[in-house]
Amino acid sequence: MTSPLIDAAELSALTEDTRLADVRWYLGVPGGGHRAYHQGHLPGAVFVDLDRHLSAPEGSGRHPLPERSVFAATMSRLGFGDDQLIVVYDDAGGMIASRLWWMLRDIGHDAVRVLDGGIQAWLAAGRRLSTDTPDMTPRTLTVRPSLTRQIDRQSLASKLGTLTILDARAPERYRGEVEPIDPAAGHIPTALSAPTTGNLDATGRLRPSTELAAHFRKLVPEGEVVMYCGSGVTACHNILAMKIAGLPEATLYPGSWSDWSTEGMEVVTGDEPGER
Repeated sequence: MTSPLIDAAELSALTEDTRLADVRWYLGVPGGGHRAYHQGHLPGAVFVDLDRHLSAPEGSGRHPLPERSVFAATMSRLGFGDDQLIVVYDDAGGMIASRLWWMLRDIGHDAVRVLDGGIQAWLAAGRRLSTDTPDMTPRTLTVRPSLTRQIDRQSLASKLGTLTILDARAPERYRGEVEPIDPAAGHIPTALSAPTTGNLDATGRLRPSTELAAHFRKLVPEGEVVMYCGSGVTACHNILAMKIAGLPEATLYPGSWSDWSTEGMEVVTGDEPGER
């Protein structure tokens, strides 16, 4: 199995047709990612905006998934094509870039990898940044059978107690001690806390596959796994981490807590997962 990760040295040595996507985004800082991109990005990288390109105007949760055909058309206009290896990166350990990694696989594009350590790893390897405007000649990105899985709120509610649900948010949000964005604090009944920060080492890179496998096997001995977070973005990082670990593909709840809490579903607070 080809690793979903790529390091800076391997990326700089690639000779095949490669397209880079800068997916930097900051909660509560509108336009912050775009400004950071213009201050310096990997040479040839195209800015892909979480709010404009990777979310629909309306739908379940704060970052609803666009229709697959709409997403494919958007990426095609930005110059991403079927025949390219797409490398995605951010400056948050892959927390945001993993959303694009997941969405590309959702339309059947398997030639996508996440830059391990992001822009910081690129700079640490002595590589340069650019402020040039990249070529954005439109290409064709075809919608093919999905390589991922997802579940909606109603289906998840009907399956509580029959699968493992992992909450990728910070522990204090899981416990319901704070909730800076959504209308209710706490977590989905039966969900276990699995913050995405546990996937990274001290340098901001993904932990080795053996460590990730041990980490997730403690949480999920067997069976189907559903991932959620605040709005369906960082949950993809847990899916990525399980993929690196060689474990079965987890299912994404795209609406996540922003959808669940807005619809007045049952909420649990504290350290315990709660019962159905």
